[in-house]
Amino acid sequence: MLLGIGAARSDTEAGTPAQTRVAQALNQTLNTTQWASTGPNRQEAGVPVAAATVMAAPPPSFFSFSDTVVSYRFQGPSAEPGIFRERPGGRREPVEVPKNVVNLFHANSWAYGTNLISLDLLRSGSQDPAGDKANTDKGFGATEVYLIYRGVLSPNKIFDTDVFAIPGLVKDIGLSFGADINTKDTTFDSEKRAGTFGVSFAFDVPAGFVNLKIQGYKEFSRNGLAGSPIQRDQKPGFDYSHFRSVEYKMTPEFELTYTIPLAFTGLPLALAGFNTLILPKGRYGFTNDNQTQVEFVSQTNLVLDIGQLLDNAPNRVEVFAGFQYWHNKFGGDPRKTLNTEEKALIAGIAYHLK
Repeated sequence: MLLGIGAARSDTEAGTPAQTRVAQALNQTLNTTQWASTGPNRQEAGVPVAAATVMAAPPPSFFSFSDTVVSYRFQGPSAEPGIFRERPGGRREPVEVPKNVVNLFHANSWAYGTNLISLDLLRSGSQDPAGDKANTDKGFGATEVYLIYRGVLSPNKIFDTDVFAIPGLVKDIGLSFGADINTKDTTFDSEKRAGTFGVSFAFDVPAGFVNLKIQGYKEFSRNGLAGSPIQRDQKPGFDYSHFRSVEYKMTPEFELTYTIPLAFTGLPLALAGFNTLILPKGRYGFTNDNQTQVEFVSQTNLVLDIGQLLDNAPNRVEVFAGFQYWHNKFGGDPRKTLNTEEKALIAGIAYHLK
């Protein structure tokens, strides 16, 4: 059974380890705040990953750096808030969900900032079934499409100055902005639309990068369960459909992303990850009867450049493995909604199209 819980952010916000080298290249090429977010996006929010070397400079063009990556990852067991199975005695047991994810990612840098676009196609196991109001379980796993855009503008680059920096501590302070869009073919019928805007800090570190974003987060979504035939104990004459459209309050969001080359191992290996904290954003539920909670997601990945290791061809093929922890997923209150804590293993492979 499903229980409404605001707008579902996909595991995209949690990051896709195949893009770390892109992050490294953007950070060094532009010397500005890293674009990686969330998120998932959201992150399922940030898109952190690992990298030890910067790609060769592209031919002269509008972009000083550009890269496109295709990746696949397996992720599980994932938690989907509100999904459970009935046990004898009326006991409800959370259900763990495996996911297969294909990602198409593009990032570039230009004279005044950076851009990235990440498109995830996520296919859940049958434990997270596709459905609609007429058929809540179609017998196969749900499919989610999740699109992320992130941008950073560097005042130092725009005004040709170094005022927006703290020598020895912060290399650049930029303006960050972005958007998340998703759709998922479940009875809940998520349709997230979110925006972010704030300040980014690119810290001055010896190798790799460490970036922090402090920004506002505003989310809109849809609750397909409100007013649906599966609603239990529906009150006659009550306008449940009024709660299908969900608008959350603007709330602070904090994102820390990093990539740390592990040169001491003698391998083209790096540690990459992110931590995202979103403060309560309002109410959720069939009739907005529950309060969202502080949401925290953390992912750490170990990324190996196998092209460089095996064929002296860096920045082409990578493999990665990691762990993701998600507390109060989507802001769900564990006292009101089952399955809001995720502890998932991640493994995958990425190919840079260049």
